Amino acid sequence: MGEIKLERTDGVAVITVDSPEVKNALTPDMGKELVAVCDEVDADPEIGAAVVRGANGTFCSGADRRRWKPGRDQTEDSTYRASGAVYGAFVRVGQLQVPTVAAVQGAAVGAGLNLMLATDLRIVAENARIISGFLKIGLHPGGGYFTLSGRLAGREATAAMGLFGEEVDGAGAVRIGLAWQALPAEQVDARALELATQAAKDPALAREAVRSFRSELGPPAVSWPVALEFERATQMWSQRRRTSQ
Repeated sequence: MGEIKLERTDGVAVITVDSPEVKNALTPDMGKELVAVCDEVDADPEIGAAVVRGANGTFCSGADRRRWKPGRDQTEDSTYRASGAVYGAFVRVGQLQVPTVAAVQGAAVGAGLNLMLATDLRIVAENARIISGFLKIGLHPGGGYFTLSGRLAGREATAAMGLFGEEVDGAGAVRIGLAWQALPAEQVDARALELATQAAKDPALAREAVRSFRSELGPPAVSWPVALEFERATQMWSQRRRTSQ
């Protein structure tokens, strides 16, 4: 097994991001693993829901920047494909054929925030740190962040986080619509699993229900894949102009 773990329990797939040395930051290889795990979940008709979580008390600290080279040409083939592997993983989680719950402890930052927003429902720790963080490190947001956040939290909260660097805790996430419930950190995983187990009692029904849920709520004004590509060119520009980590 790699750094994306898959466990099955009572019809629920528990997907864990496990890269503790970088607080579960995502690499392109992890993005590919995550896509493969999602394919495995969809292929198993006994699975009726999924929980997405991070190991060791942290959800996901963003993209793993150890491989980043400031000023690199972001349109160069291998670099472009590497970022696409991470971005594609968010979309794939959002396309899982079962209802999905994010169990968020610790930090969800940048790419980690996008992963959290890719799920259907979020249970967060009261002391969670939910941070867009892109502009703080000199990057334009990517991965369709504005669309993902805007469809849940609305324009005002998305502006506060994405443009002005505001950080949100668990209670704040519930208040602005980014999460369903905020709990003490030690209760988050159990509550997410409880909800997923309820949905997974009838896997076939759960799959049909979540298909209808996503279809009937309708796409945002700019679809997620379009938003991802719309943001990507500007984010590549912002990466190219960087001169230091």
